[in-house]
Amino acid sequence: SVMHMAGRNELNRNTSAHKRGKVQDMTQIRLGMIGYGFMGRAHTNAFKRVPDFFPELKYKPVLQAACGRNQDKVNAFAAQWGFASTETDWRKLLERDDIDAVDICAPNDRHKEIALAAIAQGKMVLCEKPLAMNTADGIEMAEAAEKAGVANTVWYNYRRIPAVMLAKHIVESGKLGRIYHYRANFLQDWCISEDVPQGGASNWRLNIAEAGSGVTGDLLAHCIDTALWLNGSIDKVTAMTETFVKQRVHVETGQLAPVGIDDACAFLCRFSNGSLGLFESSRYARGHKALYTFEINGANASIRWDLHDLHRLEYFDHGDESALRGWRSIHVSDHGGDHPYMGRWWVPGLQIGYEHSFVHQAADFMESLEKGQPCPPTFRDAVETQKVCEAVLNSAASEIWEKI
Repeated sequence: SVMHMAGRNELNRNTSAHKRGKVQDMTQIRLGMIGYGFMGRAHTNAFKRVPDFFPELKYKPVLQAACGRNQDKVNAFAAQWGFASTETDWRKLLERDDIDAVDICAPNDRHKEIALAAIAQGKMVLCEKPLAMNTADGIEMAEAAEKAGVANTVWYNYRRIPAVMLAKHIVESGKLGRIYHYRANFLQDWCISEDVPQGGASNWRLNIAEAGSGVTGDLLAHCIDTALWLNGSIDKVTAMTETFVKQRVHVETGQLAPVGIDDACAFLCRFSNGSLGLFESSRYARGHKALYTFEINGANASIRWDLHDLHRLEYFDHGDESALRGWRSIHVSDHGGDHPYMGRWWVPGLQIGYEHSFVHQAADFMESLEKGQPCPPTFRDAVETQKVCEAVLNSAASEIWEKI
């Protein structure tokens, strides 16, 4: 429409500033969403909620364009979720002057190429995890983003669940004392049937060429990001992996093909602070759909968290009176600032869910633009997780300890 074009031209007065990745006098961050699957929906929902629940933020996300290879499907997605336009070629999306930020929700093997092209165009980049297929690619992406000075973040969303953010505050307060142990697991059971194929829109995570790894990059990457953030860097790892089903039908060929991903992975590690780590992930843990837990044991106190009760943080304090000592379950839903993000939502005692972790990250990204600060985890932060994932896979192959 004429109105739409006039609006677009008006918004484009600062195009040259956008080409440099800077935001000047602009209150709208016009988003190009690449991918419309599970994460495309989760991110779009997040951006739509930001102006409603974080109304004071200077920058507002605008759903400018959705991009996917299938024209009919991307049109339906855009119509349902409220995107102004569609593209079927991500390169055309990146050439557009009316796109300020690119959100990459494509499979892992596309992250690097799309991100580097977006950075070259001066676009801000939000990228799904894991950042890249390997450490070298991740470093290249981080260096490109830093050199160009473009805002960037990686969607390790679990950091921004209020109970997990509260765990961060407790760790930083020193209440736990010296840390001895960090243990985490991420268990699912959707791959047990040998009839589940590999490849295609639904099961690209089972295809080594698209995913890069199995549970290590898909699930353990979340556990590792949270662990590095809460407990500091990891020095070395020793790991084992297993592929239980060695061949699966490939969707594109209809033929049985070798399975290259890890179906399960367990590793031990030593953190730089002297604590010991124990991590396990599997897609063959019958009865578990998405059991993600972590526990930290310190000299004075311990904390543990479970995604299935994501609004609760369990806490044990040895300093309690001995007769009353025991694990307590903190319902992380209070207002007043003690419980991160919760004052944005309903009333004390009413919990929020999985999708809110993305809302919080989207809001934090908008706020970071206002403050001129990074929005962690940045590409550089995500490289540290990539290094651990790579060491884990290398150790599983070599059957020896690998230094990070």
